[in-house]
Amino acid sequence: MNVTTQHMIPSLETERLRLIPPTLECFELYERFYTDVKASELYGGPLSIEQSWARLKADLGSWHLLKFGVWIIQLRSDNSLVGTCGFWQGRNWPRELTWWLLPEARSRGYAKEASIAALRHAYEFFGWETVETYMNDENKAARNLVIKLGGKKIDRKQFPDGLSRDIFVIPKAE
Repeated sequence: MNVTTQHMIPSLETERLRLIPPTLECFELYERFYTDVKASELYGGPLSIEQSWARLKADLGSWHLLKFGVWIIQLRSDNSLVGTCGFWQGRNWPRELTWWLLPEARSRGYAKEASIAALRHAYEFFGWETVETYMNDENKAARNLVIKLGGKKIDRKQFPDGLSRDIFVIPKAE
């Protein structure tokens, strides 16, 4: 018997970006981000090369286990890979919109553009009633982006890692 369990991961496009499925070719992006102390400090880093590899495998595995995950942010102008955006849910953690960018790709509106596309997909194709996000209190850039996306603080919870975080709900973009 030939049984296929492959889950199709959609690709999304915006004016400047493609949101593409994670692949083996994305490892250099993960390694660059997660082994960089400054770049990854608010995202659990820095990580070893092996831990960066495990993070890529986890992001790809999320699509197969949970039917959602993060996309790789690719610039349409030159096909370079600059970060991730999409949805993450650790075991016993709430599902969230998440993103990260390489330092040289920050402050260009890529995270906002990618997040809008991901949010639209969550509401229209996944059929989610709400999309939430949270971040470490020190992550001012993430908090500012959530506000720009129309996010409203709805709660503050303690997480499995022992930290308390504000929970924001982000409405469907019109």
